[in-house]
Amino acid sequence: MMSMVRDYLELCKPRVVMLMILTSIVGMCLAPSASFPLVPLILGNLGIACVAGAAAALNHIADQRIDKIMGRTQHRPIVQGKISVKNSVIFSVLLCTFGMGILLIYINTLTALLTFLSLIGYAVFYTLYLKHATPQNIVIGGIAGAAPPLLGWTAVAGFVSPEPLLLVLIIYVWTPPHFWSLAIYRLEDYAKANVPMLPHTHSVGYTKLNIVLYTVLLLCVSSMPYLVGTSGIIYIVGITIANFSFLFYALRLYFSKEKQHAIATFKYSITYLGILFLLLLVDHYYLLYLRGK
Repeated sequence: MMSMVRDYLELCKPRVVMLMILTSIVGMCLAPSASFPLVPLILGNLGIACVAGAAAALNHIADQRIDKIMGRTQHRPIVQGKISVKNSVIFSVLLCTFGMGILLIYINTLTALLTFLSLIGYAVFYTLYLKHATPQNIVIGGIAGAAPPLLGWTAVAGFVSPEPLLLVLIIYVWTPPHFWSLAIYRLEDYAKANVPMLPHTHSVGYTKLNIVLYTVLLLCVSSMPYLVGTSGIIYIVGITIANFSFLFYALRLYFSKEKQHAIATFKYSITYLGILFLLLLVDHYYLLYLRGK
């Protein structure tokens, strides 16, 4: 029984969903609200997590052919025959229906609509088309994975405004250096599966240069919450340190031929995003404390 639960949980890509929910929580906490947004924090994130998990399950279904070829995905439940395609589809539909029901009943229609559009963007537009059509797949399709802070904001505020869109922009710019680092490390896998990732189509050196350029762009974009006045000194000091650390990883990868530096950059990028959103959260409540004194 527990083994089956773990297999279905793996279909949902729980580590990816947890990072998404962190960014959603921050979006909720930053949104204007008369009181602490307890209901959106619990039910809103549950709904968003369920729909994100459903999108991940659809990704497993759509990618089962290439998952059999690539070393890092050969253990996935569908590939191993632990869960049938039919049961995976049923699970995904039920999970999506449950999540959308929560969002429509307890949160608001705007959040439900944006969450569903994110599912379509990732599970259909990116997975079925972009991933196999262009080496810029992760750049064009990255907007779907960047939506959670906006979803968190709308779950509380009920409207879209520039502040959450800036957070979406940060994740959007963060995605290429994050994913291309992994693509360099898994170059042979993507080549065998004939997936047109940038290091396979344009060379590793070209990809490394793009990682550096996007990291520099990220350094600029991630400073904008402070520059536009939505965050304070805690955020800008912390993110400056994190930014130059990211730049160090990117430059080391660019000048090195060691493959391990690619996976090190990938792992740091995950840590970086967590640090960024935690800094936003801490800074926000510190500013509220100062205003309340």
